[in-house]
Amino acid sequence: MDVTKTKPSQLGTKDLLDQPKTSTHRIQSIDVLRGIVMVIMALDHTRDFFLEVQTTAASNLAVGPTDMDSTYPALFFTRWITHFCAPIFVFLTGASAWLMGQKKSKGELSLFLIKRGFWLLFVEFFIIAFGWTFNPLFNVFILQVIWAIGVSMIILGLLVNLSWKFILAIGLIIVFGHNLMDFPSISAGLKGSVFADLAYFSNFAFHSLDPSNPNSFLGSRFILIVYSFLPWTGLMCLGYCFGRIYGKDFDPQRRRKLLLIMGSAITALFFILRTINVYGDPLPWSVQSRGWEITVLSFLNANKYPVSLIFLCMTIGPAMIALAFLENLRNWFTKVMNVYGRVPLFYYILHFYILHIVMVIVFFVSGYSAKDIITPNSPFLFKPPDFGFSLLGVYLVWLFVVIVLYPLCKWYDRYKSTHKKWWLSYL
Repeated sequence: MDVTKTKPSQLGTKDLLDQPKTSTHRIQSIDVLRGIVMVIMALDHTRDFFLEVQTTAASNLAVGPTDMDSTYPALFFTRWITHFCAPIFVFLTGASAWLMGQKKSKGELSLFLIKRGFWLLFVEFFIIAFGWTFNPLFNVFILQVIWAIGVSMIILGLLVNLSWKFILAIGLIIVFGHNLMDFPSISAGLKGSVFADLAYFSNFAFHSLDPSNPNSFLGSRFILIVYSFLPWTGLMCLGYCFGRIYGKDFDPQRRRKLLLIMGSAITALFFILRTINVYGDPLPWSVQSRGWEITVLSFLNANKYPVSLIFLCMTIGPAMIALAFLENLRNWFTKVMNVYGRVPLFYYILHFYILHIVMVIVFFVSGYSAKDIITPNSPFLFKPPDFGFSLLGVYLVWLFVVIVLYPLCKWYDRYKSTHKKWWLSYL
């Protein structure tokens, strides 16, 4: 089948996280890039599940991937490469919303986005939370990227009834202006509440849902706010406006040039803002006493929680350049990544459960018993303090999980393409 002859009416997405199999080159490039970031994302979660806690000889404190006092290049870049995943995923979700809007009225698109946003909140609170913890008591609700996408989708659903220029202005104001709230003179009167953390200020903030028993994981319930939604909402709005260059009447050659220009400009802005070291990130880089290599890591160590302007420039700029090169690229690699990219929500949910099942198997094979399942003051089951592998072991588990997921994603993509059941649009 010659995909270049696909009719314009076939462009778009059945839903925001899964695109249909029938697509043109330019839509395939979006799927391929999404697939790449999904595969890389699994590395970060594999590290969370399986990396053995390492400590420094001097202080006996845990080595953190982005702690300049203890990290090392292999560990840092294992974490840093995964920074590209969430911004690209959110940005492409916004672009997919615009593509869908070419097939729906604004009212239909608005209703769809709002309904899908609430569905994603349910997925985050219960399906993904259980995949993370295997804790049937649901003592901790972890608000991560799917939560941020869900809230942002609801807000975008309200905004799509307005003009494209207005949505662009809202996105630019949020993305370029939100770091103003990092200045103490502005943030002093805003911090402190749960809503403030939900909207912007959270850095893995715990909030008890049971004030009468706030210190017991097993006797109370908490929310762990990892992703504050406001910056991600701004990014999704910009992604929605970005989707316009994938319209059926937009010249492909012009689009590729525009992608290269925008991507290069945004990447250059990252280096300019980071070098100036004044605005765009609450964690300025500094010369490190451990050597120039660690100084380079400090320069690259942009803030993700909450996501900073510099962080977004560092990730979205290269993503646009990648889209330009992926548009006409077809080989075995893009074919494989395309499979992952067409069913990302299915992949995302399933990879947590496969990782945790593998973790349970390793747990018992390693000699742990039922008495070690629960760790005091931790909501995560089957993860005692001394559990895990070296960094090499983490990479081997990651490759195993990604390989196992491929036939499952390929089967589901084929099933979804040949069936019209209502529930398929939700997974």
